[in-house]
Amino acid sequence: MDFINCLKTSKNTFIIAEIGQNHQGNIEIAKKLIKIAKDCGADCVKFQKTDLKEKFNNKALLRPYNSPHSFGKTYGEHKQFLEFSKDDYRELKYFANKVGILVTASAMDVKSLEFLIDLEVPFIKIGSGDANNFILIEKAAKTAIPLVISTGMQNFVTVKQVYHLVSKYHKNFVFLHCVSAYPTPIEDINLNVINLFKSTFPDILIGYSGHELGTHISVAAVALGAKVIERHLTLNKNQKGSDHACSLDPVEFRSLVTNIRNVEAAMGRPIKEFQISEKPCYEKLGKTLVYTKRLKSGHKLENGDINVKVAEPKGIDGAEMAKIIGKKLLIDVLEDESILFNHLE
Repeated sequence: MDFINCLKTSKNTFIIAEIGQNHQGNIEIAKKLIKIAKDCGADCVKFQKTDLKEKFNNKALLRPYNSPHSFGKTYGEHKQFLEFSKDDYRELKYFANKVGILVTASAMDVKSLEFLIDLEVPFIKIGSGDANNFILIEKAAKTAIPLVISTGMQNFVTVKQVYHLVSKYHKNFVFLHCVSAYPTPIEDINLNVINLFKSTFPDILIGYSGHELGTHISVAAVALGAKVIERHLTLNKNQKGSDHACSLDPVEFRSLVTNIRNVEAAMGRPIKEFQISEKPCYEKLGKTLVYTKRLKSGHKLENGDINVKVAEPKGIDGAEMAKIIGKKLLIDVLEDESILFNHLE
């Protein structure tokens, strides 16, 4: 079964731990984050693969980068410091396979897309920065590899264009609602976009990629029907790098996974019925029918003969009142006595 069909048939939300470039350019830190993601219960880890000359023009690479988050004097030097080689990616994939977790990456350009396909990742991530890059998206769609597409920085017109573009080739893709602000202000998140996407694109899966502080909004996204959740993972929020502040540390990420699994269990089925777990409360406080007065055998019960109380022994349930109106008593009964079926004709 292919990746997308596995997601469709699974009862569980697919949880992606976005390592991105929170590895600080160090492959050993990357491996540590992979192991932590697995231990926290994530289903997949994700990196970002870039061919710098394909993604940036020369002026962008030569732009001075004077920032506390910089790993180089220019933006090109900064990005090069954080970029893993192809051999590094092969080593990370081997390590992830050994740990027992899926690994993939965002394809930031066509050459990176081609490399990731050769690496045989389970799906390609198209980041928000490329959600309007129709050249890249169409090349990715033509390969038939499953796609997970974030939609930050885009309006609904563009999202629909992407949907129709990929749909020309297949429906093995997921849209992630996303807001590309780090961290995202609560009032800008608009989780109801998940409902908009679900109603507009009913033949694909919808998820959420969050950059807000904390975990509760991402858990709420699952309750709204998000089938994929992506959150950044870091060892330490105070490290150099602009993504760390809105990332989750290992304790938070484990809490995210636990709370998502709890919400999944709580969603249950659309069936309203008495639960076995409610029996102790019902036995203690559940209300049943009692007589309002002494009545003789042969009397036909009327509305005024019946009240609803917490009673011992438990009588006929209060919801059954209409069914016993007009029933004839087989015995004499006392005021406040529980009404039992063996009292009635």
